[in-house]
Amino acid sequence: FGGAMIWAPITGYLRTAPLTFQSTSSLILPGSGASASMNLNGIGQASSYANSAFSSNSVSPTETYKRLIGADRILEAAARSMDLSRAEFGKPRIKVDQTSLIHLEMTGGSAEDAQARGDALLAAFFAELDALRLDEQTTREDSGLAAIGDYRASVATTRADIARLQRETGLISADQYDAIVEATRVLESRVQDLAATLQEKTQSVATLEATLGSPAQSAAATLKLYADAQFIALTEEVGLHAASLAEARSRFGEGHPRVQEARAAHATAKSAALQQAGAVTGMSEPALQALDLAPAGARAELLAELVRMDAQRAGVAEQHATLSARLTDELERLHALAAPAARLQDLQRDFSVAEAVFASAIARTQSTKSDVYASYPLVQVLENPSLPDRPSSPNRKLAIAAGAAATLMLLMGLSLGWIRSSVIGR
Repeated sequence: FGGAMIWAPITGYLRTAPLTFQSTSSLILPGSGASASMNLNGIGQASSYANSAFSSNSVSPTETYKRLIGADRILEAAARSMDLSRAEFGKPRIKVDQTSLIHLEMTGGSAEDAQARGDALLAAFFAELDALRLDEQTTREDSGLAAIGDYRASVATTRADIARLQRETGLISADQYDAIVEATRVLESRVQDLAATLQEKTQSVATLEATLGSPAQSAAATLKLYADAQFIALTEEVGLHAASLAEARSRFGEGHPRVQEARAAHATAKSAALQQAGAVTGMSEPALQALDLAPAGARAELLAELVRMDAQRAGVAEQHATLSARLTDELERLHALAAPAARLQDLQRDFSVAEAVFASAIARTQSTKSDVYASYPLVQVLENPSLPDRPSSPNRKLAIAAGAAATLMLLMGLSLGWIRSSVIGR
């Protein structure tokens, strides 16, 4: 009876219990990180780096993925892929150790069913992992786009300020202001040189005027007169009448008719000469009386040199006046552009910084797209779900061993009871 009590349940279990097959698989997390770097011509360098999955002591990626694999949404997704309910699909057994391995066990009614459930679980896990990584990238990209929009607005604002300042002042860059400063310095030096030259020529003209006793304007008028043939002829006639007057005076008295006639002829010739001189030079008679009307030999050359030197002095004076006025305008312009030039330099520096930050933000946003394993490390299938060759449940060997052990213990109990009865009977 005791053996029946032991073997009846065991036999019933072995005959009625459904067969269960167990499929195993393994995942591995590579331990090394990944880095990428790219150089952007004219912009700079952008780098991305994904740390090793095991570089942090506070977070274990194997434990994180263990919880993720056993999450309800992954089990429901795997069950839907097999047209099963969540309860029918079951729950996997997940084991992790101190290594980077994750071991999975999935049961099914047949070997193929167990393997299919393991494949469905892995597919749902990797799909969810991709969705999480995509969501992370989208969130980062959205926040990055907001920052890029701010940088773009900053660049546009600074560019508009620069354009407005350039339009108002006509100043294109700080280099242009530096060029204006240098040109003004050269102009100032030239004006100073012209002032020295003008002073030198003015002194030379004054010295020659004092030597000749005649101003430059009178020397020019004298030379002009003696270039006129009619005036020279009249001058010669005046000389002839003057000789006749002197001869008459030497022979007769002042009241003699011949002296009076000679005087009248001389006065008429002199008047005609002065009238011609006035017509040639445009000077009045008193001014003509002060002219040197006898420029002969070296004196004529000195008068010509005086006129030439005065012309050079006038030319230098005009050039000095023109450049001095230009220098005054340039100095006023420099004074007016000093503050805008400093402002423009600040704006251009701000624009360069804003443009560099903007370009770096774009490069960083693009480079982070390759860093997909920053928060969710890379995981790979080390062992695909296996196809079991025998059922894992019911375990016939274990059941028979348990029945044999129970039978042995029953026999030992009966033996001890029989021995005890014999001892008591004695």
